[in-house]
Amino acid sequence: MQYFYIEPNVAGGLGEHTVLDPSVHPPIVTQLHYEVEGWFGDVIVTTFPCFLVTEETQHALQKMGFSGATFAAAEVTISEDCQEDQPGLQLPLFVWLKVHGKAGHDDFGIAADYRLVISKRVLDLLESLGIPFAVVEPYDDP
Repeated sequence: MQYFYIEPNVAGGLGEHTVLDPSVHPPIVTQLHYEVEGWFGDVIVTTFPCFLVTEETQHALQKMGFSGATFAAAEVTISEDCQEDQPGLQLPLFVWLKVHGKAGHDDFGIAADYRLVISKRVLDLLESLGIPFAVVEPYDDP
């Protein structure tokens, strides 16, 4: 199977309600609050070290069957700047995609350089749902 690095759009950052342990790298997040600064339609978004997908994407992944990740609830809010820049923005529901798989083996994995690696079948699914601002490039298993 083919694998790809994907750098999802950074649509925001960690909000004030995020709980994390900064004494390790990457920090271990136990409670995620994602504050959207601007969203333009991607079904997967990021802020280091976390990933979120729309609820629609979660359901499509679950229907397909996948390996290397689980889902958890996340608090998602829209920043004041975003409300001014994109008035009336209606966000879909987002869930936390907690990646724990092996890069180049599971459908979702984290490479040694902390980038997200996904399988071709997950890439095909994400592209069908919409990832216009994600950067995708081939992954060569080291």
